[in-house]
Amino acid sequence: MSIKISSQFDAGAIDVVSAISAGAIDLNIRKDSHADITQWFYFRLQGAQGEACTIRFLNAGKTAYPDGWNDYQAMASYDRVSWFRVPTSFDGEVMTITHTPEMDSVYYAYFEPYSWERHLELLDRAQLSEQVRMLDLGSTVDGRDINALVIGNPQAAKKVWVIARQHPGETMAEWFVEGMLDALLDPADGYGRQCLKEAVFYVVPNMNPDGSVRGNLRTNAAGANLNREWNTPSMARSPEVFVVKNKMLETGCDLFLDVHGDEGLPYVFVAGSAALPTFTSEQAAAEKLFSDLFKVASPDFQDQHGYGDAPYTPETLTMGSPHITHAFGCLSLTLELPFKDNANDPDPHCGWDGARSARLGASVLQAIVQFLKANK
Repeated sequence: MSIKISSQFDAGAIDVVSAISAGAIDLNIRKDSHADITQWFYFRLQGAQGEACTIRFLNAGKTAYPDGWNDYQAMASYDRVSWFRVPTSFDGEVMTITHTPEMDSVYYAYFEPYSWERHLELLDRAQLSEQVRMLDLGSTVDGRDINALVIGNPQAAKKVWVIARQHPGETMAEWFVEGMLDALLDPADGYGRQCLKEAVFYVVPNMNPDGSVRGNLRTNAAGANLNREWNTPSMARSPEVFVVKNKMLETGCDLFLDVHGDEGLPYVFVAGSAALPTFTSEQAAAEKLFSDLFKVASPDFQDQHGYGDAPYTPETLTMGSPHITHAFGCLSLTLELPFKDNANDPDPHCGWDGARSARLGASVLQAIVQFLKANK
């Protein structure tokens, strides 16, 4: 049986250069649709069971975040349910996977995918709770639904907003939201119950449906990086941000979490709004309090490694978290999860994965409820 490489499925993305044999597979990582961002890959290999495969990504050194390949191990699965890491090396130009598949069909991906079908199942499962209303906010460039879940009493004094996957290839973000929602809606979860006594939650599990299905890392169907659209979103270029921002202006916001993934840093961390000229000591104290509470809630969260201080530029207000701090004066954080692993507690088999992201999502409720109680 000859080998075959395909990617014509939800979130699939790869360009085949040459695939003569299992030991000589040359690929290029495909660009985002309508943008020059190159990083996400997800493809299927058939016909190589028991053969030592050498899969080379020839343009890895020219991708958007080439440093992200250092100490990186690609993910693989035989059933798209259980994912594991495979030996991967990077010489500064070419990234190489060396793996001997145990089955006729194997999938390789940059990170454990989160499918559009699973996204719809998450929404449907959530709306079965009497605590939940599902809102249709509008449609994407490609015509997909933009949904928000309203959890709890909309008349509650505090409004908590959580959004994920502005950058669609950062799939760990929606795994995080799944874990958070399951805990929030579990009657046996004490922190979930307490959260809904303190606040109503507005949750957008996937801000970028088109980019997710197209297999993009950072952009939507119009080529827009949604996390640079918050100051002046438009229905033509960034309807996803436009409709969510309008709903936030309608409801108000007291706490905002924007969940992402970071290509380079093998840690869980947050980035705040300190670059804003209007940033106050009270806002700095709120950021520190939330971080301190999250460290107690989850040993996977830390505050020693993260982004350095950045100066204020016109770009600052185009990004979700600082824009929301500027607009509402509330605590607003970008939460970053790793593509690689958590270097403080590594897992050689899975690295950082969907299940660990979901557990982190469940644990964030402890930090949220304690933060809300401290800021009544």
